[in-house]
Amino acid sequence: MGKINVAIIGVGNCASSLVQGVHYYQDASEDDFVPGLMHVNLGGYHISDIDFVAAFDIDKNKVGKDLSEAIYTPPNNTFKFCDVPPSGVRVRRGMVHDGLGKYLSQMITPAPGPTADIVGILKDTHTDVVINYLPVGSEEATKWYIEQILEAGCGMVNCIPVFIARETYWQNRFADHGLPVIGDDIKSQVGATITHRVLTRLFRDRGVKLEHTYQLNFGGNTDFYNMLERERLESKRISKTNSVTSQLDYAIDPHDIHVGPSDYVPWLDDRKFCYIKMEGRTFGDVPLNMELKMEVWDSPNSAGVVIDAVRCCKLALDRGLSGTIVAPASYFMKSPPIQYSDSEAHEKTEAYIAGRDEEGPISLPDLRTATIKT
Repeated sequence: MGKINVAIIGVGNCASSLVQGVHYYQDASEDDFVPGLMHVNLGGYHISDIDFVAAFDIDKNKVGKDLSEAIYTPPNNTFKFCDVPPSGVRVRRGMVHDGLGKYLSQMITPAPGPTADIVGILKDTHTDVVINYLPVGSEEATKWYIEQILEAGCGMVNCIPVFIARETYWQNRFADHGLPVIGDDIKSQVGATITHRVLTRLFRDRGVKLEHTYQLNFGGNTDFYNMLERERLESKRISKTNSVTSQLDYAIDPHDIHVGPSDYVPWLDDRKFCYIKMEGRTFGDVPLNMELKMEVWDSPNSAGVVIDAVRCCKLALDRGLSGTIVAPASYFMKSPPIQYSDSEAHEKTEAYIAGRDEEGPISLPDLRTATIKT
């Protein structure tokens, strides 16, 4: 079915894990079990069909470098599991806008010179799908890039908690341009939020009344450093909290739930620690308390999910679908337009991939988030 030309906005740890992963599994057989992927061949696209053709960043230490070198350049500090050969893709100077917050500006110096011609580069490279990896809180920068993406005629996978795919205005903008978007805020393979969601659903399915819960996260990557600026993480808190509470069919008082990043520990590098506590009542109003601790390498934990999201976005382009592609968004993202249980979202996404359901949103008469081009 050809290649999927992909552009990356933000060459940080997540981009590093993604690029490494595509090379690491480029020779995988279709019957191999690849951790973190739904399928080696997804809808006719192999992992190796992903071709990185453009990359944008603002860091003076990354701009101008080959993508294969920039992904290992500090402050990137994630796990290196693959040597990536030279790609021929030079990192171009992106737009700063609000992408550089109070704390990141102490670590990153913007490259000199003007912003690159984003639209021209996307068109010249025949980019199919653009991945948004900007820092949390980059609201205006994300919206600025979306205008470039729409003008260039590309699909988008929004991996950050700036709400685009779930919002009617942006759904309509992508639909009007005949382009697909999958978002918002990528779920990890097995991360803090997906684990918290599954446990919350387990409580509900087994009849345990959840009364209090928290999820505390800390790590040593630039994401946690950036989120020391509390004003920038409000959307992150909303995204993670709603993802958890969506698994309940009753309201929980905001006083009784806390979900979000808590601190930055530099020597942890890209490792992330998560602590989850859940308190509830079982039969006879007897207390039940659960505590969980998890340690993961943060960026590789989501890279496989992004590979699947990119391929699902390309399938939408191939099939003439536009607007928010709800079925994949519900499975890959923390804040999709519709929150299903994870098992239901998985089934819907498999149906979408197989073409049994041309696109989830089309069968939902009350959701105007996708159209079929004629």
